[in-house]
Amino acid sequence: MSTFSIELNAGILPFMDIYAIRKQQLIRLIGSQKKGACAERWGMAPAHLSQILSDKTVKNLGDDVARRIEAVEGLPRGWFDSLPAGEQPALPPSEASEIGVASEEAPATQSAADQVKQMLARVKGLSSAVRDRIIEVAEGSSNVINVDFSRPGQVGDEVWIAHYDVRAAMGGGQIPHEYPEMLQDIRVSPKHLRDLGLTFKEHFHLKMITGWGQSMAPTIKDRDPLLVDITIREFTGDGIYLFSHDDMLYVKRLQKKGKDRFKMISDNKHHDPEDIRVDDTHILARVLYVWNGNPV
Repeated sequence: MSTFSIELNAGILPFMDIYAIRKQQLIRLIGSQKKGACAERWGMAPAHLSQILSDKTVKNLGDDVARRIEAVEGLPRGWFDSLPAGEQPALPPSEASEIGVASEEAPATQSAADQVKQMLARVKGLSSAVRDRIIEVAEGSSNVINVDFSRPGQVGDEVWIAHYDVRAAMGGGQIPHEYPEMLQDIRVSPKHLRDLGLTFKEHFHLKMITGWGQSMAPTIKDRDPLLVDITIREFTGDGIYLFSHDDMLYVKRLQKKGKDRFKMISDNKHHDPEDIRVDDTHILARVLYVWNGNPV
């Protein structure tokens, strides 16, 4: 039986907003520095950084930008996704008022275990066994949560796959977002995906995106959801990839043409193939499946 041990500080993320943790880490990283200078160093618009830091907007620090800042600052990958030991994520003012605590810190009379119990009461979909394990950790009897991923989910072997709104274009290209925003989650069965012939290592490396345009028809139609593997960041053979080229985002077939060129191919015969430089092409993921029943 395989288990996955998660430290309480990071493993509590299923019911604590990771974006709140990233915001807290971002504030810590900026410190007394000027926000404009930080934004310029990190390759983002100052307004975007201000929106992330503001309590009045819903802009979040996404995966791509978080990893980019970590690289620029020489921080370990994933630094944004967890807090120093013993520190609790600050709740947004609206959520803090719902459970009767201040956004900056909880009342001294309320224990960490009590806070966790209050938060768990607002979380749906957790089994009683999982809730008991989390409370056990919060009460200090253990500092590790053991999660058994070898067992099936509550309904078969279903898992959640995140659906991102990046609007990858299957035509002339679209300007990519600075970071992907969560659109909705898709519940699927990894076993069923493998039965369909899909090959992947771990289901949590799979994401959903939406293609826009008609240049990949009939294989991919306008607004078809696409299942992609985000661990594939290099050319692994002829296939359909999500990639950026000249600051535009595409979903196209790629074939290697010599050492320094890709042949970018549209399945729609009204669109001619195009040669693009390998050095100017940044592969972000490989498309494994089109959610219209067409394997690729």
